[in-house]
Amino acid sequence: MADIQIRTSNVKVTNGELEIDAYLAQPDSPAPFPAVIVLQEIFGVNEHIRDVTERIAKEGYIAIAPAIFQRIAPGFETGYTPEDIQIGRKYKEQTNASELLSDIQATIDYLKNLPQVKKDGFGCIGFCFGGHVAYLAATLPDIKATASFYGAGITTRTPGGGEPTVTRTKDIQGTLYAFFGIEDASIPASQVDQIEAELTKHHIHHRVFRYDGSDHGFFCDRRGSYDATAAEAAWTQVKQLFQMNLLMTTSSE
Repeated sequence: MADIQIRTSNVKVTNGELEIDAYLAQPDSPAPFPAVIVLQEIFGVNEHIRDVTERIAKEGYIAIAPAIFQRIAPGFETGYTPEDIQIGRKYKEQTNASELLSDIQATIDYLKNLPQVKKDGFGCIGFCFGGHVAYLAATLPDIKATASFYGAGITTRTPGGGEPTVTRTKDIQGTLYAFFGIEDASIPASQVDQIEAELTKHHIHHRVFRYDGSDHGFFCDRRGSYDATAAEAAWTQVKQLFQMNLLMTTSSE
């Protein structure tokens, strides 16, 4: 089913009085498809995130990337310069977990209202800050499969303050794959080990992948830290995750 014809659009996801900008990519077919939510890095729903969203759609999913900085900086999109990183981090620090989860649930509800979406389970994938948020999103009952890429701070903090996100591991109900670069200074090996230990402790279906020689952002081909070999290997695992938990197990409603 890979590389099928798709169509894309910019849509609005409603959450109460808030309208969240989102990028939607879907197979150009009326057949029902499972859906995946794509969670951005600190750089917004930029070209890279739109590309990932389209790649997922070409594999036979309806994919949507909501702007998780909508409440703080509507329309924010940037590149990867030191100045871009600084402003992205500033916006990240203004988020909180409850609002992020509310906006992701609103995105799920939006998908449920699309007639071409299978309704019995959703996927989630996130990168950088979005990898952290994906770990949070895995606790939502509708999420059956999560791919969390190099989400820093999972063991030390949660957006907006409170107990670290890793303490919510017990609430994950689906399968979670986590991806890390061994050379990523922002996520020490001890933190990766702690995440894996918590997933094991709470009997969460999971796999943790560590890529030797890879740094933070290794999946993004727009960044200097891009590692084509690790990115290809990780993408293979992502496709397997979604195939096993969404394509092979969902049924249309």
